[in-house]
Amino acid sequence: MDLLPADTTLDAHDRSTAVALLPIGSFEQHGPFLPLTTDTLVASTIAAELATVYPVFRLPPITISCSHEHAAWAGTVSISATTLAAIVRDVAASVQHAGASTLVLVNGHGGNYVLGNVVQEASISQQRMVLFPTELDWEDARADAGLTTTGPSDMHAGELETSILLHALPDLVRPGYERADHLADDRRYLLARGMQAYTESGVVGRPSAASAEKGRAVLASLVRSFAGHL
Repeated sequence: MDLLPADTTLDAHDRSTAVALLPIGSFEQHGPFLPLTTDTLVASTIAAELATVYPVFRLPPITISCSHEHAAWAGTVSISATTLAAIVRDVAASVQHAGASTLVLVNGHGGNYVLGNVVQEASISQQRMVLFPTELDWEDARADAGLTTTGPSDMHAGELETSILLHALPDLVRPGYERADHLADDRRYLLARGMQAYTESGVVGRPSAASAEKGRAVLASLVRSFAGHL
């Protein structure tokens, strides 16, 4: 699977699609067994899968976003919510100028809360935006794929993310996820205290329950859900 688009300008001209996909990930810790780029890989994988079914124009991903709650771990790098919002708005304006009427933000990082506000504001402007997957899209995908953990419990580097990478990029999943389960369902002070208040390893979820087949089924469910957003 090609996670980066390889189109030339002639390809883009000939395709002339109205919908552009912008994967948005992060560069943050995902425990000792998943790469710092996990969220970017997840978002890019979703976008690549969507492009196999729908007439869309894939953009390269935004690879650094709002990961301040993970700052206690080595390797995590963040930009401000203000910066992320500005980048997305600039990309939206440029995409619109290039001929695409709608920009889909394919978000792979739950901490990018500001994206919801950007899409909300765009709903009353001439720039059409969609945020995908929504929380309900993820819930449907978990159910369709038979995941054993819920979204709130499986917050980070758990069954969902590990399954997607086991399917799409198994060589990037290091040993140890089978024994890394850690639950912390009560995280009411997360934004104020950061992830380090709830986990030593950086994991919140059940990665031991992950499988490549579940990852494949999650992606297939998201591809089906996207039709409604179009």
